[in-house]
Amino acid sequence: MTHVVLTAEPRAARFGFIVSKAVGNAVTRNTVRRRLKAICAEALPDVREGADVVIRALPSSATATYQDLRAEVTRCLARRAARAIDASSDRREPK
Repeated sequence: MTHVVLTAEPRAARFGFIVSKAVGNAVTRNTVRRRLKAICAEALPDVREGADVVIRALPSSATATYQDLRAEVTRCLARRAARAIDASSDRREPK
C-alpha cells in the first residue's frame, strides 16, 4: 500500500516505511524494510522532487521475493504519482 503527497519544496523525494508486527518477527520486518529501502533508492530518480512517499508493507511482503517487491513498488509509485500529478494540477495558487 502506497501513499504519495507532492509538496512544492525543492528537495529530493522522501520515503517512509510502515512494517507492522503482522508482517513477522523483528528479523523478517527488518529484512522487508531493508529491501523496500533499497528498491526506493533505485526508484528515487524517477520520483518527482518534493514528493513524500509512505509505503505500508502487507503481511504477504514477508514471503515475496525482491523482484516481486520491486515490481509492486514500481507499479504503485507509477500509479500513485500519476494520481498525485493530476491532483496537483487542479490546485490553485494562494493569492
